[in-house]
Amino acid sequence: MAQKKAENLESYLQTKNLVNVSAMDNSIRSELKYATTDNFTKTILYDTLLNIYLHPLAADKLIKAQKYLKALHADYSLLVYDAVRPLSIQKKMYKVVQNTPYAAYVANPTRTGLHNYGMAVDLTICDKDGTPLDMGTPFDFFGSAAGINKEAELIQKGVLTNKQVKNRELLRKVMIHAGFKTIRGEWWHFNAVSITEARQSYKVIE
Repeated sequence: MAQKKAENLESYLQTKNLVNVSAMDNSIRSELKYATTDNFTKTILYDTLLNIYLHPLAADKLIKAQKYLKALHADYSLLVYDAVRPLSIQKKMYKVVQNTPYAAYVANPTRTGLHNYGMAVDLTICDKDGTPLDMGTPFDFFGSAAGINKEAELIQKGVLTNKQVKNRELLRKVMIHAGFKTIRGEWWHFNAVSITEARQSYKVIE
C-alpha cells in the first residue's frame, strides 16, 4: 500500500488493464469531482488523476454512448464526473463520511462496488459550452429527487420539471443504447455489467 501511495495514481491505473477514455475519444468531457474539493466529502480524493479510466469493456460502451449522443444532438457531449474508483480511494471516502449524515450513502469497501472494477461511470450531458444540462439535482445529491423510479410523481409534486426529466431520459437513452444499466437511486450512475458478473470475471482495482 505504501508503494502505491507513492506512485502517481494515473500511472498506477495504467498498469491495471484500464484504458484512458480521454485519449480514446477526446470529445468526451470530464470534470472528475473527486479530484477537486467540489464533492460531498469536500476532500480531494484523486490527487494525481486527470483523465477518465475504465475497464476496456466499459470504455467501449461509453464511447458508443457518446457517438449515439452526437448523432442525436451534435452540440451535446457526455460529461464524466467519476469512473474507476480504486478500493483504496473507496476506503478513504468511507472513512471521511463516518459519523456524518452521508455515511449511509457510501458503500462499505468490504463489499466491492462496480466503480472499484472500472465498470461504473457517473456522468451527465453538457452543451457545446460545457454547461451541464439541468437534471433537477446536482451530482451526488442525497435525496429522493435524485432517483429515477418516481420521476412522474416528482413532476406532479413540483420537485422536478418536465424538461429536467426529459434531459435525464436522453442520458438514459444513450447509455442504455450503449449497453449500460441504470440504478434506481442516482440519475447519474450507470453500470457496464452486473456486480455478480464483475465479481466472477474481473479483478478489483486495489
